[in-house]
Amino acid sequence: MKQERAVGNIVGLAILALVICIAATIKAHSSGVTERPGWVVTETDYSFDQLNSRLEKAIADAGMGLVTQASASRGAESRGIAIPGNRVVGVYRNDFAVRMLEASLAAGIEAPVRFYVTEDGDGGATLSYKTPTMVFSPYFDEGGSALKQLATELDGIFMDIAGNATGE
Repeated sequence: MKQERAVGNIVGLAILALVICIAATIKAHSSGVTERPGWVVTETDYSFDQLNSRLEKAIADAGMGLVTQASASRGAESRGIAIPGNRVVGVYRNDFAVRMLEASLAAGIEAPVRFYVTEDGDGGATLSYKTPTMVFSPYFDEGGSALKQLATELDGIFMDIAGNATGE
């Protein structure tokens, strides 16, 4: 009898721990990506897959290249683990790379500049990115006006890509 009660207590504690973990995951996911200095964050009603498709089209339409991508959710899915969708997409173009490196070799570590697509708890998805000006600002002393001009050009391109992807 005592052994059955002990097993029941262990099962009860395991269920409680599972509920707490699920609640924490939902809470963390529901808070999503929030505005912060130098970031642009746009929530949409598009699904995660729709927003990714729209982003890819907007990148191509802007004449930019999708040069890197990574997705923890796709990797987790391949291991049988379900987590909310997320994808980091690196966007750049070689003429910008050449100009950036002429202005500041150290700034090269920041390229490509990235977009971040996250799945929201309500079925929608959010598109976020750090503005190129924010990304390259630590190198402005070294890169001078040439790097500042490049960052400003990229700010406009990234704003257009984001607007086209999100319908804003």
